[in-house]
Amino acid sequence: MNASAGLRLVLHPDPVLRRKAVPVISVDEGTRELALEMARIMAEEEGIGLAAPQVGRSLRVILTAAMPDGSQMARTWINPIVERLEGNLVEHDEGCLSLPEIRGMVRRPPLCVVRATDEHGQEFRMEAQGLLARCLQHEIDHLDGVLIIDRFTPLDRLANRRKLKQLEAGG
Repeated sequence: MNASAGLRLVLHPDPVLRRKAVPVISVDEGTRELALEMARIMAEEEGIGLAAPQVGRSLRVILTAAMPDGSQMARTWINPIVERLEGNLVEHDEGCLSLPEIRGMVRRPPLCVVRATDEHGQEFRMEAQGLLARCLQHEIDHLDGVLIIDRFTPLDRLANRRKLKQLEAGG
């Protein structure tokens, strides 16, 4: 039976979102099935990125979708490691599939270099800028139990307080 079948998007305050995800030991059919199921969920939710904890799996796997300008194809990143962050912090509005209707300004470096393994077990390294760099940093944060609300400006934290309390209350 497919162990990844029936996965669904997990919403805050599910505890899996706050756990540090464990590394994938070996890339196998189960890993590929997880990536396919994550891709399905990401497409259904119209996201540009998704981390395994967001579907209830505490594993170091993220996906990035094709960027709107076609600059990046959809990709699976297994055990991603940020090798370098570069540039002055840029503030930009961010949302998260696991925090519906909650948005705020987050400051991140505009360039990052990430090393990871793909779904075929091949290691790769990529330098990313702009939206892809922001997406990678956001999804890798999920692997460490960090949410955008942890990175919001104090003003955005305050502005989202009511929506966050509603989400935490289960509705």
